[in-house]
Amino acid sequence: MQQHLNTLFVTLEGAWLRKQGETVEVRVEGETRLRIPLHNLDGIVCLGWDIGASAQLMAACAEGGVTLSFCTPHGHFLAAATGFAPGNVLLRREQYRRADLDAPSLEIAKHCVAAKIANCRSVLQRTRRDRPDGDHVDGLSKAVDELARALRGVSLAKSADTLRGEEGHAAHCYFNAFGHMLSGGDPAIQFSGRNRRPPLDPVNALLSFLYALLAHDCRSALEATGLDAAVGFFHRDRPGRPSLALDLMEEFRPVLADRLALSLINRKQVNAEDFEQRENGAVLLREESRKKVLVAWQERKKETLTHPFLNEKTTYGLLPHLQARLLARHLRGDLDAYPAFLWR
Repeated sequence: MQQHLNTLFVTLEGAWLRKQGETVEVRVEGETRLRIPLHNLDGIVCLGWDIGASAQLMAACAEGGVTLSFCTPHGHFLAAATGFAPGNVLLRREQYRRADLDAPSLEIAKHCVAAKIANCRSVLQRTRRDRPDGDHVDGLSKAVDELARALRGVSLAKSADTLRGEEGHAAHCYFNAFGHMLSGGDPAIQFSGRNRRPPLDPVNALLSFLYALLAHDCRSALEATGLDAAVGFFHRDRPGRPSLALDLMEEFRPVLADRLALSLINRKQVNAEDFEQRENGAVLLREESRKKVLVAWQERKKETLTHPFLNEKTTYGLLPHLQARLLARHLRGDLDAYPAFLWR
């Protein structure tokens, strides 16, 4: 039996979260808008500039293993409230040792990057198969071939710099072809390449928002497993950056975030009116549109699939937790290599 734990997303500016008995209570202007048992939650994500939480609630979340994250209204991660580090200290010590050694660190990073590229390639191939006619086919085919070459380069990489070069080239080829997968027909929604901080078009704004949600889920999964989300193998240490969460999410970007973004746009569930442009050129999701995307994100996480390594039925929402545990098993020596997630 599997239990799909939920995440509470708070988007109301001025909201105040507090602990009330064994529940989390969301209040706005002195009025209770929502009350939900803490034990029903796996995470709380606050999306706004003026959303606060009581110290008592932060302590209860830390003690109960509920990740409490604060993000900008458009999904950029700001901070998280955490308590004492959970998990087996021996597991974390082994994680730190591997991260400090070039060869073991590179080996894990290669599996993460190879899975990301393979999953990107699968997304392109599926689009080419579903839409076999049109001007987009040549662009998709060229990208598929380039990603196959990049996969060979990843397998032969002898250094972290070489691996990053192959990953960067693969990402460039993939996003060059990304626009060919858009079929919504809205001339106001075009894609000419990946940009961020800030995103400069609706597609990039949607991708950045979904990536922020995915990063939160991956960080929660790692912390729940007992790993340190700040110490990665591909993304190197940087203050305030959850490097291991970024490593873990690489294999899920194409499957969870990119395909959802394509579905929302191609089915016209999201259109140009869902975005606003700021004076500095930044394009961002409107408040009501963020709620619509959050609902689609949660629905996507409920969909089921068969895990390729475990050969068991699971949900997309549980994939980060399963992969975090597989990584922990590898670090403990129970698995010879980390079996990164490959989408079929």
